[in-house]
Amino acid sequence: MKGENSSPNRLIHEKSPYLLQHAYNPVDWYPWGEEAFKRAQEQERPIFLSIGYSTCHWCHVMEKESFEDKEVALLLNKWFVCVKVDREERPDLDSLYMTVCQAMTGRGGWPLTIVMTPDKKPFFAGTYIPKDSRFSQAGLLEILPRIHELWIGRKEDLVETAETVIQSIAASEVLQGEDLHSSILESGYSALADLFDDECGGFSTAPKFPMAHHVLFLLRYWNRTQKKRALFMVEKTLQSMRRGGIYDHVGFGIHRYAADMNWLVPHFEKMLYDQALTSMAYIEAYQATQNPLYKKTAEEICEYVLRDMKGPEGGFYSAQDADSEGREGKFYTWNEAEIDQVDHAELIKIIFDIRKEGNFPQSQGQNILHMGAPVSEYAGRLKTSPRELQDILEHARRQLLEMRTQRAPPGIDDKRLTDWNGLMVASLSKGGQVFGNEEYTKAAEKAVTFLLETNMKDESVLYHRFRDSEAAIPGFLDDYAFLAWGLLELYEATFTPGYLRNAVLVTDSMIKRFWDTSGGGFYFTEDGTSAMTRRKISYDGSYPSGNSVAVLNLLRLARMTGDHTYEKRAAQTMKAFGHVIRHLPSSHTMFLVGYDFALGPSAEVVIAGSPGDQDTQEMIHALRRIYVPNKVVLLRSGRDDLLDEICPFAKDLVQIQGKATAYVCHDFQCNLPTTSSDEVAYQLRELSAHSSRCNKN
Repeated sequence: MKGENSSPNRLIHEKSPYLLQHAYNPVDWYPWGEEAFKRAQEQERPIFLSIGYSTCHWCHVMEKESFEDKEVALLLNKWFVCVKVDREERPDLDSLYMTVCQAMTGRGGWPLTIVMTPDKKPFFAGTYIPKDSRFSQAGLLEILPRIHELWIGRKEDLVETAETVIQSIAASEVLQGEDLHSSILESGYSALADLFDDECGGFSTAPKFPMAHHVLFLLRYWNRTQKKRALFMVEKTLQSMRRGGIYDHVGFGIHRYAADMNWLVPHFEKMLYDQALTSMAYIEAYQATQNPLYKKTAEEICEYVLRDMKGPEGGFYSAQDADSEGREGKFYTWNEAEIDQVDHAELIKIIFDIRKEGNFPQSQGQNILHMGAPVSEYAGRLKTSPRELQDILEHARRQLLEMRTQRAPPGIDDKRLTDWNGLMVASLSKGGQVFGNEEYTKAAEKAVTFLLETNMKDESVLYHRFRDSEAAIPGFLDDYAFLAWGLLELYEATFTPGYLRNAVLVTDSMIKRFWDTSGGGFYFTEDGTSAMTRRKISYDGSYPSGNSVAVLNLLRLARMTGDHTYEKRAAQTMKAFGHVIRHLPSSHTMFLVGYDFALGPSAEVVIAGSPGDQDTQEMIHALRRIYVPNKVVLLRSGRDDLLDEICPFAKDLVQIQGKATAYVCHDFQCNLPTTSSDEVAYQLRELSAHSSRCNKN
């Protein structure tokens, strides 16, 4: 967007919406690249690195306050080489320098501010920095001259500091291989139980993030042990998020996090990965409990994504902004007079806690829609039926949605990221299976077609980002792992062998490009593409690590293809990170999901039958309606050369007497084939029950 500075800087040639937002800053920004580093070397200047993303509220604040300010720009341009990075385009750089910031300051966040030597070694780190000093926080106008003085007068000390920081981080990331034991699942559960907020749900005080991978692990732990508290933690968290302000009760979707312990005041941006993972958590919770609220919530999140986040070619946009018309949350908040315009306004104000003065700190008469109790409880208080009350709420929601369409909407970051799209494909495919919703499956197929046609080269090389007709940036581990996850889920939603073939191709390419042949596990980047060092990342952040998802993919592929070299690599990966997982299990819950699968029992199910036949569909439906997460399913329909090539062990599994036939194997043994859908479901339930009995013994 043009500001007072009419001449663009170098960012004008970039594709990233975040970088383009800064293209008319008076700061002489460079994109990350050799041109910037060469200039820094030639002029012996430090590099001022700023990392953020397009939907970040405080990134907007720092831009307006400082990067659009000519006084600040004068100092930056005079003494530094200034580099802007979109963290979503370059997660490798973001991860590295965020680790630096946390090591140097004890905290992190965005915007991320780093000052470093021309050879990219950092000696200063911070997050949001105001223009002017205030209270105890120094401002840029004070910090920049101080750094310049040190660079001129004590450069050797700064270089020494930078070397110490890098050496310290490198030493902290040396892995100690260690075999995991089944007790790690109990350790993970206990760690989450210690973090759990019994009053409000979630696994911290404030801020609170959705952390769907915690839910996915706890559901499996409950399924294994039948410990009621594990399921309680899941349900308390999911229900609290659904009722809270972190959920968009009008247009659906989940905001990035809540700033308070009650889930009331969100950071209003909406990230694609949160929609994908949170909807997946609700889908699995519905499968496990049959609570219709979870199905409704997952469907609403998918409705939001398909309505507002889907590009015309089928790929999904990365994020929707927190700000509109210069204010965070303006699009999503309501004053009492606006609520008075809908039918049953007094009732709506009671249920959503609408107040004249506003219902959150510094609200200035604005309100965030949230519910203090379930609909059934409100129905009891108001002496009406839950169904009638739900109908009233839905009518009011539609009225509010229509009113909201008259507002200026928050901006959309329309770049399509391979990894986050892979997560959304996985969730839509799972929803298509569990809910029998073909719309979700078709949307997942269209997204995969888009990704394979635009972001894949030569059937094996992935690009990370697509925007404005350009696929660019070599793919990272997450791109390969998350797309393979989506392809595996899509295969089980459609039983189209081509999706399974592509999952194999993507996984094999991932192994070739990222596998550590000496220590096991996967690097985040290909050799030579990172800032200073190749890193292996194990811990989950807002979404799971590529290594943890890769483990689960490898285990599933081993069972689906019969190629146990995949399982061997999964075991090597878990061992590579075993020490850190054992010491920080709550930061590795997606790894624990994979370990739960590896520990077993798990099932391989092959259905021989025609997909168009009713008995085949009944058998597939029987598998999908029950919660048995540790299974893989193949469908063999007559002669299928591609499937036989991928899964040669299934060649001889045929229908019995022309009926759909299921072959169920587990723990290296196979049951007798059956033509009964009820028998298939019984065998899988018995498998889960056996796991629970063994765990208790």
